[in-house]
Amino acid sequence: MPKTISRMILEQHVEIPAGYRRLGGILRVPQRALGVVAFAYGSGSGRFSPRNQYVGQVLEEAGLATLLLDLLEEDEADDRDMVFNIELLADRLQIANDWLGEQSETRDLRVGYFGASTGAAAALLAAAQKPRNVSAVVCRGGRPDLALDLLEFIQAPTLLIVGGNDQVVLQLNEKAFRWLRCEKNLAIAPKTPHLFEDPGALDEVTNLAKEWFLAHVPEQSFEDHGQRHRSESYRLH
Repeated sequence: MPKTISRMILEQHVEIPAGYRRLGGILRVPQRALGVVAFAYGSGSGRFSPRNQYVGQVLEEAGLATLLLDLLEEDEADDRDMVFNIELLADRLQIANDWLGEQSETRDLRVGYFGASTGAAAALLAAAQKPRNVSAVVCRGGRPDLALDLLEFIQAPTLLIVGGNDQVVLQLNEKAFRWLRCEKNLAIAPKTPHLFEDPGALDEVTNLAKEWFLAHVPEQSFEDHGQRHRSESYRLH
């Protein structure tokens, strides 16, 4: 049953059918939500992760609904082949997108994807396969190279955020950035490792994600939030 966690936000713990599997998620919908962001994270993370919960809270306070979704069931999450099955993860993210379109609280809202690690590749692949189903994509410390062949088909404005000290992933993101043909930004957090553990680093990338989603997900968001972001690569302070 839905419950109100504040005067402004309705929370539901949900299970989304995906074949014979059921994907656990937490749907939170602020009053008069501007859009909805579906999360896709990698192994070792989940809907109850304090970091994911924090990012979700910031988006919710900004007026965006969130779906924190586990794309793998518990027994699947221990299987490395499943963790790197990007096609499967993207398909399940699309199933969640379709499910959001059937819910009374979210069916009229445009959808954004927030991806991390292998979940970033799944979000990008899903955006490439069904470009009309997503309005914006944000990837944090992700593996966009795992969806490299299809990146040119993404139409949704895409923001890649990566730590400057995460050299291998930084190089993979820089390569993926060149393949993208949509509106795009690459934000590099100097001296920051893969998980953005440094004080203030997660705050900064979360605020970047919030601004990107607010600028692209809500209806007529370009008029409401000014001109589109230019396609560029830049370093955070």
